[in-house]
Amino acid sequence: MKPLPSISSQVDENKISKIIDKNFSKLAPFFYPFITNWLTRAYGVYGDIDKYLIAIYLVNRQFIFYRKNGLIVNFETFFENKPLEIDKINISDISKDLKIPKESVRRKIQELEDKEIIKRIKKRILIYRSGLSTDRVNIAIKELGLLLHEFNKILKDEREVDNVFEIEEIISSIKQNYSFCWYQFYKFLFNYTNRWKTQINDLETLCIGMTVVLNATQSKQFTPSKKNRVAYFKEIMGSDLRGVNAMSLSEITGIPRPTVVRKLKWLIDKKFLNINDKKLISFDAKDSAFTKTREIQRQAFLSWSNFVYRVFNQINIINS
Repeated sequence: MKPLPSISSQVDENKISKIIDKNFSKLAPFFYPFITNWLTRAYGVYGDIDKYLIAIYLVNRQFIFYRKNGLIVNFETFFENKPLEIDKINISDISKDLKIPKESVRRKIQELEDKEIIKRIKKRILIYRSGLSTDRVNIAIKELGLLLHEFNKILKDEREVDNVFEIEEIISSIKQNYSFCWYQFYKFLFNYTNRWKTQINDLETLCIGMTVVLNATQSKQFTPSKKNRVAYFKEIMGSDLRGVNAMSLSEITGIPRPTVVRKLKWLIDKKFLNINDKKLISFDAKDSAFTKTREIQRQAFLSWSNFVYRVFNQINIINS
């Protein structure tokens, strides 16, 4: 019989935050693809990231219901064919929680109903499983598993844990605790996107900007000399001497090229990105854009640390 987990199995949240900060350069090659790829996949569902956010916001209501009733639902059970049933929705709450104008929320919900993703029946809402692709979630779980595996190795190096779980063990544990883990992920995600919405026009603009950042992190020219988060952020600025063009960004994100060009112009005008004589785009925030980006990254780092603390400890305790 497996022994009951003890509180000593947990890793302290403050320690996790400090360890992530200290070793950010090791985690960044996994963190940036995880976030950027999620945004790209979200756009690919409806051609509208906000509409996808509304859909998963409704799904998250089910996760909240599970939590209130002390339930953890696994991946296979959650994605059974039976529709999800949630209480009536409040347009004002969705607008406030996701920072989307009320009229836009109302219109996008109607579009979701027209596509038969949801159905309103008096005071109830049904969410059909056909609109919840397991393929997208499986990819995200795999990417999260890779990130947590890397973090686990760092924890062992820091002598905070004794073992390093295999990637498949982590993925299996996430699926076993799916409703818990994805509630935590959506909580982080809503915080992350809301912070960016205070500074940029829309999440398609964020998706394009993050793809430029990802291109910089994956450049062979970028070899950070320091590991901590603040130093990494400073070093990545202007490090991508090659850059990326609008056509490539369109192909990567799936966003039409004219839209990419228009949103790039805004990001360049606001000094979040730089463009050279060959019309190649790179990440090199200046002036107020640098200050805003640095502050959002700091806040996102705190939210991410909390997410990792909760999900990793859930996995760690189960597998201890």
